[in-house]
Amino acid sequence: MELITDRLSKHFQNKIAVDRVSLRLAPGVTGLLGANGAGKTTLMRLICGILKPTAGSVSFDGLDVSAEEYRAQLGYLPQDFGYYPDFTALDFLLYMAAIKGLGKSQARRKSLELLDTVGLADVYRKKVKTFSGGMRQRLGIAQALLNDPKLLILDEPTSGLDPKERVRFRDLIADLGRDSVVLLSTHIVSDVEHIADRVLIMRAGQITFDGPWDPERDLEKFYLAQFGEEEANA
Repeated sequence: MELITDRLSKHFQNKIAVDRVSLRLAPGVTGLLGANGAGKTTLMRLICGILKPTAGSVSFDGLDVSAEEYRAQLGYLPQDFGYYPDFTALDFLLYMAAIKGLGKSQARRKSLELLDTVGLADVYRKKVKTFSGGMRQRLGIAQALLNDPKLLILDEPTSGLDPKERVRFRDLIADLGRDSVVLLSTHIVSDVEHIADRVLIMRAGQITFDGPWDPERDLEKFYLAQFGEEEANA
């Protein structure tokens, strides 16, 4: 099981957002760090097939990113995921499950199981528009897991969660990394420090650091040294 990007690039008019990125990601959690505008979200959208590359390719287990079989193995939580405010939490997950091709009974069982996992079982009949930002984020995490993905792309998954919730979801993501390829982008360096097997640092569309991470090292100090504090916190 392996995600491969080969000289992957994306140009927008005069801006190079992703510049010849080549990666091979095996099962485990890979943390992706970088300042705003570094190209992290564009890279994730390319991996998810939402954007077409200017050059290069993306494949997972030999399947091209454009293949239906690729998408069947993909779970994606975008930074700002769309939701239907008048849907209940359960209705939203059932709708997303139908889009992902789950049968009715499987969809209901999996939706209720995930609502419990993310701590929304007691509000599953409430409309999403009544949820706090953290609750909506938890719902977003649930929808990304509906199809038991082997490739999981998470863009700021713990954004809006309180410290206790963040620890809970760090543990969940770490568990998922045992059997799946997980790519986690975040501004919260401690999230990566606690659970990532491997760290990528992105700057100006390129990967400037790629390696395993020793949890005994201070990742935040290392990260700030790559950019300077002002750029890193941009």
